[in-house]
Amino acid sequence: MSDKRNTRTGWFKSGSPWIWMNGGAVSIAVIMTLGLLAVIAVRGLAHFWASDLIQANYVVPGEQPRPVIGEVVQREQVTRERLQGAGLPVAEEGSEFMVRQLLKVGNREFGADFVWVVEEWMQDVTRPRELLAIERREWGNFYGYLLAVRERGQLVAEGEAAWSALQERLARAGKLFDELNRLERVDIGAINYGMERLRLKTRGLQLDDKLTAEAQADIDAQRAEYQAQYRALEDRLAELNQALSRDSILMRTAAGQEVEINLAKVVDVYRPNAMSTTEKLGFYGAKLWEFVSDDPREANTEGGVFPAIFGTVLMVMIMAVIVTPFGVIAAVYLREYAKQGPLTRLIRIAVNNLAGVPSIVYGVFGLGFFVYVLGGSIDQLFYREAAPSPVFGTPGLMWASLTLAILTLPVVIVSTEEGLARIPRMIREGSLALGATKSETLWRVVIPMASPAMMTGLILAVARAAGEVAPLMLVGVVKLAPTLPLNGNYPYLHLDQKIMHLGFHIFDVGFQSPNVEAARPLVYATAFLLVLVIATLNMSAVYIRNHLREKYKALDH
Repeated sequence: MSDKRNTRTGWFKSGSPWIWMNGGAVSIAVIMTLGLLAVIAVRGLAHFWASDLIQANYVVPGEQPRPVIGEVVQREQVTRERLQGAGLPVAEEGSEFMVRQLLKVGNREFGADFVWVVEEWMQDVTRPRELLAIERREWGNFYGYLLAVRERGQLVAEGEAAWSALQERLARAGKLFDELNRLERVDIGAINYGMERLRLKTRGLQLDDKLTAEAQADIDAQRAEYQAQYRALEDRLAELNQALSRDSILMRTAAGQEVEINLAKVVDVYRPNAMSTTEKLGFYGAKLWEFVSDDPREANTEGGVFPAIFGTVLMVMIMAVIVTPFGVIAAVYLREYAKQGPLTRLIRIAVNNLAGVPSIVYGVFGLGFFVYVLGGSIDQLFYREAAPSPVFGTPGLMWASLTLAILTLPVVIVSTEEGLARIPRMIREGSLALGATKSETLWRVVIPMASPAMMTGLILAVARAAGEVAPLMLVGVVKLAPTLPLNGNYPYLHLDQKIMHLGFHIFDVGFQSPNVEAARPLVYATAFLLVLVIATLNMSAVYIRNHLREKYKALDH
């Protein structure tokens, strides 16, 4: 008995229980994280699958049968008391639970595009192959039967021939819409940008009393050239709009109503019930690509999130470029040059405490100092001609990046200091013994060896910055900004422009959307995409850190 007690005591004293406890806790945390990601991925990515459409008669007791067409989005068991509380005529007898379904019925012009139905009241449920799903640029999806294809109001095809005619004309409409979108956003956008620069140039010359007749003539000539280009593009836009509105289709709803839909308002048309598994996989891949490459539509509840992806990545990269040198210089000074005393210890305590300040406080600081003070001063000094419209005196990309840099600066400082502290003293002394100065030893030996620790700080900074939302709402992130801050207009990178962000996009779609049911799957999909973006940024930094660690491993030993 004494030997067993001594064995248990020795096992506890060895620290093995705590090792197993920590290992178990880490394992549970990893499993829970992976499980959460799996739930988000399944609920988000399933949205892009071409689900079958059902047609049925919905027979509520005591009411006339109502035909419905839609796709089953959700299915759940509810108690009879809950259905009775919702005002449904549910009988008292029967099992305690009933099944209800959430149907996406589309056709928003006739009412809500999502409805709850009791499964037991759905009769004559079928899946006709002819049912059509139309994804529109506005008003959501439309479900029904294709009756005919028209060109300028004249019948082109009907019946079975209408489907092939629709495919050809939809492809044509898609090409026309892409050209129209390119003209409006790129060509006309460049002309508008040039006209605005001419206006600012004229105003600047007026303020400086340098608007001579020669300068005015030169500006007028450039303006006339822009106007001539705009008139040519305007004529082309009129041609495209006329050609785009040429074709339309005639649809019939479940209730027998006939609706004419212009193909200019249609993104895609498909027959999910007639598609094979291979065709659905191809459709799924196309919709995933559309999600990551297109602009948002319908109050961000449809379309893609590319501007948000671009804004998130660009802002984090600018933040990394700003925070890394400042964090490294501060850490080098505190560790290598500053006299170690009460003041230095106080500064370290302040840096550590800054890491725990709520992020919204940084947002308020960024708005008050960066935007109003610094940005307003820049406008007064360099952009007088733009007054009273602000240039940098308003939230934008630069101030969002600077705010995140201030927010993540303590992490970079602490990580770099720890890396500098781990460099053996003998390496510094060896470099000095060989004749190198202190600065040469620092910049050619010590800092390169501490670079993996710097990259660790940058990884933590990127992970935190990419997921922040609260401060960004005050300093430059908005609900919708489809125009990218990086384009072909001088100076190419527009730091004063507002941007979209994946985190804010999730908040907006999830809590500000007028159509909650339509927005829910996009919240999951965007959240999963944000995790992938952060993971990609972190893995890139981890790869660089590991490369540096291997490069200087020999010196470390």
